[in-house]
Amino acid sequence: MGNRLEIPLPEYPLEVVFVLVKPAFSGNIGAVCRGMLNFGFDKLRVIGHDGEWDEETRKRAKHAQSVLDNAEIHEDWESCMNDISLVIGTSGKRELGAKIQFRHFLTPDQLIESFEGLTGRVAIVFGPEGIGLLQDELRLCDLLLTIPSWEGYPILNLSHAVTVVSYSIHSTMSIISQEEKSMMNPDQRRTMKNTASRIAQSLPLHESKKRGAEEQLIRTLMRSGPDEFEAHRLIGILSDAADALEFVQRENDQM
Repeated sequence: MGNRLEIPLPEYPLEVVFVLVKPAFSGNIGAVCRGMLNFGFDKLRVIGHDGEWDEETRKRAKHAQSVLDNAEIHEDWESCMNDISLVIGTSGKRELGAKIQFRHFLTPDQLIESFEGLTGRVAIVFGPEGIGLLQDELRLCDLLLTIPSWEGYPILNLSHAVTVVSYSIHSTMSIISQEEKSMMNPDQRRTMKNTASRIAQSLPLHESKKRGAEEQLIRTLMRSGPDEFEAHRLIGILSDAADALEFVQRENDQM
């Protein structure tokens, strides 16, 4: 009872990579592996760990030892995300009131709806137990994901959060869509974010508001789930807009 059957993993359109940032407790890493494999996922990356799995980690992973053995270990964020087309940060810390810093939280179901029919490599990132992803780390993400838990106690255990997200994706993502398109590639992602930053920095706004404008722009663009062709067109439009705004800014500076 409880053994893993030797059958192939499901073929999802999106290649989902789960990323743990500086996990604090070894047992949780093992439990994450088990939760992932329960729903057919086996791509794990860990930032800030030596990659040596202790007995507790092995024990909690149960029959998901292969996920542990094949986990990628990264020293920093940049090397981990270098080949990723879309970075999705997770948080249970919901901001209240009209003036919130991050406005584009998606639920797992909404995430799949946005990217239905696309193929590509997506990273879903989870922060360390107790504190989660820091604000600066959330700003590095293209989209933000939250689990619609009860507001009275919204923060889940790390392994539970990964399991809930895994279940939701498994239950809602179609197995190989009839009409597939490639998600924008990692280079397009970086170019789009850089161009959005150029636009925000050229806007006639106070410096304190420029970062918010940049985040609003990039999250709105990413939420639309552009494929490679759409991303190419968007980058061209954004680049022209950035060039025009920078020209106006230079002209104003010379007056």
